[in-house]
Amino acid sequence: MDDSTFKAHRKTQPRAVDLYSRALESLAGGVGHDLRRGHPLPLYMSRAAGSRKWDEDGREYIDYGMGNAALLLGHAPPEVCRAMHDALDLGFHFGNDHPMQLEWAELIQELVPCAERVRFVNSGSEGSMLALRVARAFTGKTKVLRFEGHFSGWHDGVGKGAMVPFDEPVSAGIPPAVLDTIEVIPADLDRVADLLEKDRDIAAVMLEPSGASWGTGPLSVEFNEKLRDLTRAAGVLLVYDEVITGFRYAPGGYQEYSGITPDMSFHGKIVAGGMPGGVVTGRADIMEVFDYTGDAHRDRYERVHHLGTFNANPVSTAAGIATLKRVATGLPHERANQLAGRLRQGMDDILREEGVAGYVYGDVSIFHVYLEAFPGSGASVREQLVTRDVNVLKGIPAPLVAAFQKMLLARGIDLVSYTGGVTSSAHTDEDIALTLEAFGEVIRSLVREHMIATLK
Repeated sequence: MDDSTFKAHRKTQPRAVDLYSRALESLAGGVGHDLRRGHPLPLYMSRAAGSRKWDEDGREYIDYGMGNAALLLGHAPPEVCRAMHDALDLGFHFGNDHPMQLEWAELIQELVPCAERVRFVNSGSEGSMLALRVARAFTGKTKVLRFEGHFSGWHDGVGKGAMVPFDEPVSAGIPPAVLDTIEVIPADLDRVADLLEKDRDIAAVMLEPSGASWGTGPLSVEFNEKLRDLTRAAGVLLVYDEVITGFRYAPGGYQEYSGITPDMSFHGKIVAGGMPGGVVTGRADIMEVFDYTGDAHRDRYERVHHLGTFNANPVSTAAGIATLKRVATGLPHERANQLAGRLRQGMDDILREEGVAGYVYGDVSIFHVYLEAFPGSGASVREQLVTRDVNVLKGIPAPLVAAFQKMLLARGIDLVSYTGGVTSSAHTDEDIALTLEAFGEVIRSLVREHMIATLK
């Protein structure tokens, strides 16, 4: 960032300017997560409670990021905080298994349909890595089939398919030999059937069941049902990435919501109550790849080797248990879903009233906003815009996305990423009203500045 940008923000965000100046000298890339890059400054938070958070410069935000969708109960729910404090009093790292780990595992088994056995990890990305290793060990096959736009972590094994162009690596530093193990196609059932017939080295189909990038490019339950049939017929494992859908779509995640049981799933975020943690779940026969049998050759060469210093850390475990006990009631979902439905409808009404070429969509407690960049396609009715094409839905120009986010932030509204967000059970009626007011102001500003298209 140049000196003029720092100077422009020093009066309104002095702490952010100072902190970012330090970050540029200490943090590689200036931030701890690529999505935390700001417009132009990152946000530096000092505290959070319920649906709100406050930055170091004293600004208050209604938060629809909710810890990258990890907080279904809102920030710092008292019973979760108490559970973590109690765990801290007993010792926050044993380097051994402990009874709470079993309680956590049993809660997950009760909720998640495919969870005949579980294995704990430390994040959603770790869950993705381990699920791929398990799938390959169980099937003896090498490749994973992924769909365009789906995100399942930052590791090399899913290093192609999440970003436009979808056939290119998502990052520097991924070996070509690893990229050759990843098949990426559009979410088209005919293409799936054809590939599974031709390529017998596909170990698993791994996808976000709600659709690309937490539903930005949505998929239907019908699609998932037919995909389940195709994978079963081909002897290919169906692996659900439930890092965001898990415990949010229903207490049992997308599996309960849809009535479809995959062979395996992996979870992060809500499963650990917003603390570092994750889990891989699956059929008992698949998860036997972790078992020691006493056969020296098999145990050395044919079982899945998995370590992890912080797997099921006591503090994360306590947070996960306290959260999942609330999740199991279904009550947090009722509240969060109802508020998100009102938010989606209110936003969509504003777009309609302003004649904007765009629409709002999403399931349960999730919302996404699609906006056509100026001058637009020339559509005359909004229905012409509705699509499941991930190239379109993830193709909103970056300057428009940045302006949308920046204008909302200036009015105290923070999103997960791109143009969408999530609600929690801690959000309020006042939050929805204030958000809709801010959203209307932003949309009208974007129209005046000729950044978004209007219907012809």
